[in-house]
Amino acid sequence: MTQTLRVGVIGTGAMGADHVRTLHRWVPAARVVAVQDLDVARAKHLATEVGAEVAASAEDLIDPATVDAVVIASPDPTHAPLARAAIAAGLPVLCEKPLGTDPDESRSVVDAELAAGRRLVTVGFMRRFDPGYVSLKEAVAAGRVGSPRLVHNIHRNRVGHPSATTEGIVVNSMIHELDIVPWLLDSPIEQIEVTSPVADGFRDPQLAVLKLANGTLATVEVFIEAAYGYDVRCEVVGTGGTAALVPPALVAHAAGGVAGADVPPDFRPRFADAYRLELAAWADSVLDGVPVGPTAWEGHRATVVAAAGVASLREGRAVPVPQEPCPDLYV
Repeated sequence: MTQTLRVGVIGTGAMGADHVRTLHRWVPAARVVAVQDLDVARAKHLATEVGAEVAASAEDLIDPATVDAVVIASPDPTHAPLARAAIAAGLPVLCEKPLGTDPDESRSVVDAELAAGRRLVTVGFMRRFDPGYVSLKEAVAAGRVGSPRLVHNIHRNRVGHPSATTEGIVVNSMIHELDIVPWLLDSPIEQIEVTSPVADGFRDPQLAVLKLANGTLATVEVFIEAAYGYDVRCEVVGTGGTAALVPPALVAHAAGGVAGADVPPDFRPRFADAYRLELAAWADSVLDGVPVGPTAWEGHRATVVAAAGVASLREGRAVPVPQEPCPDLYV
């Protein structure tokens, strides 16, 4: 492999374009050499900005002769097929969440990786690289809250994507919490119940209650049409205290008898550091040949929990999460 990682990025929408620019500006170990999108004009504009080529198709981009690794940031239904194609080509891949739109799709990626006999897939759960979440996990592991009993999570967006659906709130948005809570507490989710105060149509906001194997309960509020801005919070409550994220703010204002900080309009300002750290760690790991970050198995398990959450919302009851033995490749 070349000393500088040649990266191809599939999908040049908001997420893909942000990945391309972050790799270009902040990750010296990587160079974006190719991009691809069904919107060819958008892809060409971004490619010109970073000095990359435009691939005719995703399949053309996934070519070991021209790229050393692939980032998948295309629409959700393409994630699993493209991840399987990258595995078949022997190329490491950073795949945005969700790994699959349902458990069969995500499991197909795990099975492809098992057949290949090595880890090639990293799932884009960037919160694991966020300095706040990392510090929170360290505090819990050090026993600073005692034994965890409760975890409270809030996940609000100013406005949802035009294609957002009731089920997608769980599968595409809440899935961040369905990954981060087990990671924080090192315990899998055994049961999920999802409800909404909205009975018909687009059911937003949603509230989930998770039961973990260690007995901890977690609440997850997701509100993707919250209007006021992007807001993510997490607090772990234990027998000896609590630990919570402190919202980062670059500027605080005080005027007219009111003091406070601006709320970011979307996820990018809030998690800019997390994305930089994630992409840098991924590029270094590919060059070093030592995989880091969320695995395909962890991406699959989050999808399994999300599917149980969708069933809970539809059926109006708590749903047990199917458990599976973890393959040796991921132990």
